Amino acid sequence: MLIRRERPADHAAIRAVTVAAFEGSAYGHSGEADIVEALRAAAALTVSLVAEADGDVIGHAAFSPVRIETAEGDWHGLGPLSVAPVWQGRGVGQGLVREGLKALEALGAAGCVVVGDPAYYGRFGFQNDPALRYGEASPYLQRLVLRGRPPSGEVRYHAAFDA
Repeated sequence: MLIRRERPADHAAIRAVTVAAFEGSAYGHSGEADIVEALRAAAALTVSLVAEADGDVIGHAAFSPVRIETAEGDWHGLGPLSVAPVWQGRGVGQGLVREGLKALEALGAAGCVVVGDPAYYGRFGFQNDPALRYGEASPYLQRLVLRGRPPSGEVRYHAAFDA
């Protein structure tokens, strides 16, 4: 498996993987592929990685800027994270998250937030912080401080997430 930055030629494959990954998922709302495309169109993808096997895109991770009331430095949100169903449970998502966090760190980011399963994202150092809020999803909102102090307040993702 190779993890690399997305290229324009990957866009259709990223959409297909994202749709397949969230199709029928209790966690997705079937608009994740549209979110990725809207972030891309707005030049709001700070880091966009694909996992490739035998020349095929099998996974994708998007990282985009977020605003947090008291944040010092640049904070980013992880998501959507998509892995083709036949590749799920085989370390593809973990590889994408780890490489994405390394890329954020190299950019000097202060931290990253994610809305998701605490058991899954906890392995990367994410933790729930009651000082952060994100509507009804607050119990699933987690943060990872890369430098500086933990922020507090309401987390605001890019408008692409509101569609």
